[in-house]
Amino acid sequence: GIELIDSYYFNQVEYVRFNSTVGKYVGYTEYGVKNAEAWNRDYLARELGELERFCKHNADLHYRVALDKT
Repeated sequence: GIELIDSYYFNQVEYVRFNSTVGKYVGYTEYGVKNAEAWNRDYLARELGELERFCKHNADLHYRVALDKT
């Protein structure tokens, strides 16, 4: 399967991550937890749409190219 991970860092510390396997944003710091709550409410549908629109489409293309080269 395909897994999309979208991580956000501040001062080299990951504070929030979207993981398509989990299906939502998860915060890793106090600030990240607050952001994750807001982003899950406001942006989750967009992120899931990107997974369908961009990632799965391009993964199929890259997979076919890799098979053609073998």
